[in-house]
Amino acid sequence: MKRRIAIAAGMLFVAGTLAAQGAELTVSVPPLDHGFRLLYNLDFDSAHHVFADYERSNPDDPLGPTSDAAGLLFSEFHRLGILESQFFEDDKKFDDRPKLSPDPAVRVRFDAAVQDAEKLAQARLVKDPKDKNALFAMTLCNGLQADYAALIEKRNIASLRYTKESAKWAQQTLAVDPSLYDAHIAGGISKYIIGSMAAPVRWLVRLGGVSGDKQAGINELKLVAQRGHYLAPFADILLAIAYVRDHDKQHARQLLAQLHDEFPENPLFPQEMARLDQAK
Repeated sequence: MKRRIAIAAGMLFVAGTLAAQGAELTVSVPPLDHGFRLLYNLDFDSAHHVFADYERSNPDDPLGPTSDAAGLLFSEFHRLGILESQFFEDDKKFDDRPKLSPDPAVRVRFDAAVQDAEKLAQARLVKDPKDKNALFAMTLCNGLQADYAALIEKRNIASLRYTKESAKWAQQTLAVDPSLYDAHIAGGISKYIIGSMAAPVRWLVRLGGVSGDKQAGINELKLVAQRGHYLAPFADILLAIAYVRDHDKQHARQLLAQLHDEFPENPLFPQEMARLDQAK
């Protein structure tokens, strides 16, 4: 609840005249916060403009192009229906998912944003191996590429390689700044997905150096949802999907209702609530 109050307060823009002093009071929002909020409300074009402005003002910060890459991926997820929970509802539906047709122009922009972010991050890490923005950008870039490979291109092995890299960068990020809770998204996703695989598959994956624990993944996602910053709502979306997969429709619906209250312009949340209600 505190996080939601903080976000609501942070997104409020107040401009008024103080009659007693004749002064104007303005409360502004950090641009990346504003951009991510636009993403969760599915206003992708506006989010892109916010991220582009941030990149121009902060040309050496890898979080600028990283955020834009996240926006491009999120827009493709929405266009292709990947964010709808039935896409993940059970293992058979997920395993039988088709290889989707990404927008080539968006793919070019996505790849360019990831490359720009990684180039900036690596340059900063040469100067300071403990640069938390650079470490976090590397965490997210690998996670974004893992999601693109698995959910759009259906390249599961490539996705696991990116997942392993993302988890490695996340560990380094959290070693530098344990309060950067968003970095737990990497471990939460990888542990949950791998922990949900059949036992023989989990064994093979562990041979490649990637381990999984479904409940541990859930716990990390809950940590991001409760204490994260940019990715807290995304963690809530993932948790809602996990609850649907576990046939816990009550908790899934509660999370979707909270997300709808927080992001009323996103039609996906009431749509998914209605689908859950119809399935009762």
